[in-house]
Amino acid sequence: MKKEYILKSLRNAFGVLAYITGVALVMFNMEHAFDNEPSFLVPVLMLLLFVTSAAITGSLVLGKPIMLYLDNQKKGALTFLLLTLAWLVVFAVLILVFLFLF
Repeated sequence: MKKEYILKSLRNAFGVLAYITGVALVMFNMEHAFDNEPSFLVPVLMLLLFVTSAAITGSLVLGKPIMLYLDNQKKGALTFLLLTLAWLVVFAVLILVFLFLF
């Protein structure tokens, strides 16, 4: 069961990383897509993106632990959540190392 949690939490953390990478690429190239005139729709778009991102990443990080908790597997829920968070920390550290080395 523990190995299954490790692999599934890695998959979920990688999903979060892939989603964040995609959003960052879109935001990084956003100025090329739009002109520089201020628009009311830009903050609306950013807030919609924020809410959508919170829902997507929240479901990837918290979805399985909540399901386990509701199935009365409290220890498994906590383990899964901590493993997912640990993978995210590992990814962050790897990105920091990459940024410092290159």
